[in-house]
Amino acid sequence: MDHHHHHEMMTATATHAVKSLARYEVPDVVLKDMNDKPISMREFLGKREPLILNFIYTSCTSVCPAMTGVFSQIQTKLGQAVRLVSISIDPEYDTPKRLKSYARSFDVGTNWTMLTGNLNDSVAIQRAFSVYRGDKMDHVAATFMRVDPDQPWTRLDGLSSANELVEEYRRLAMRQ
Repeated sequence: MDHHHHHEMMTATATHAVKSLARYEVPDVVLKDMNDKPISMREFLGKREPLILNFIYTSCTSVCPAMTGVFSQIQTKLGQAVRLVSISIDPEYDTPKRLKSYARSFDVGTNWTMLTGNLNDSVAIQRAFSVYRGDKMDHVAATFMRVDPDQPWTRLDGLSSANELVEEYRRLAMRQ
């Protein structure tokens, strides 16, 4: 069953990010964190903890640093209340060592996991979340969040501010 094609369109945020709800079938792939530790995506994304997720790459000079900066602000605003996850869409360049260096420049804390892996696994997870575009230069700005794995993901396409994402997260958390 292909869940990621069943989006419920909702209102746009002030930054013109389009919000939708979707259930995604997380593939059984293993990525590596910036300490080179293998992480099963099904297990990791299936944990009963609030998550905010995005897809970035470290050599990007446009939207990725902005999205990562927003995550850094969210980390400050929400602390340990939510796990942040950034998945590289350029695993051939973004080694765990490069992710660690990139993470230092954004003060990534213990509640923020940056992941990379082999090309096939990277493409599989991108396809699962409907962000794969065939070329990293064509990537989209999208943020995903959910409070509980039994609930659909809230997807925000477009750039959102940290305040907007924190407000959206709090709305979701209040419904639990």
